Amino acid sequence: MTAETKFPGTDAPIVRKKLSDQVFERLWTMIQTGELSPGDTMPSERALMERFGVGRPAVREALQSMANKGLISISHGERSKVNKLTPGIAFDQVNDIAKLLLSTEPSNIENLKQLRKILEAGSVQITAQSCTAEEIVELRELVEAQRSKLGQERAFIEADIAFHVAIARMTGNPLIQAVTQAMLSWLSEYYKPVLHWSGRENTTLLEHSKIVDLLESHDVSAAVTMMGDHLGRSDPLYEAS
Repeated sequence: MTAETKFPGTDAPIVRKKLSDQVFERLWTMIQTGELSPGDTMPSERALMERFGVGRPAVREALQSMANKGLISISHGERSKVNKLTPGIAFDQVNDIAKLLLSTEPSNIENLKQLRKILEAGSVQITAQSCTAEEIVELRELVEAQRSKLGQERAFIEADIAFHVAIARMTGNPLIQAVTQAMLSWLSEYYKPVLHWSGRENTTLLEHSKIVDLLESHDVSAAVTMMGDHLGRSDPLYEAS
């Protein structure tokens, strides 16, 4: 190697990390290695100050960053606790970015609707094969809960989301449930039924009831077809401004 040889990136200036960032990295490692497990109480601020040799501001800023990422819960007057990591927490971290992406690139709304069709077809296929009598009762109750929200646009949409998320949950796959929940939450901000057709609520309820009937009879093919028709019908209700 000659004196002229340079390694890629070695000319970039060395950036000194903030103390709080270094504390965050240490705490992150403690969770990764299992030194801190879900449900554990976090060490006190003083204990962390002594362990890492830093001041209180650096520790507090690091703990707040941990809380912002859903890694710990901070309660006033109590010690912070380590959260159990779930797919829902992971998707919460991309929530604002996803909404910004949709608002700045309206074409992504169509992409999201396409993703919804693919994901929910898979969800209803899995659920139709294995759903229990208790789950059918739950779905029928959700349809009736949605019926009670007729005329209450926002509440009706929330009940609609609850129905679709329940089917996703019944797959037994928490990632499917988390993606469905996030996806429908993002789409709900672009719901514009007034621009299209009246009587939509009763059609939605009827189709939901038919989907439940098909799930109860474990008719996989018909359930997938019905879900596809249902989502195709609702497609125009979601659009960019």
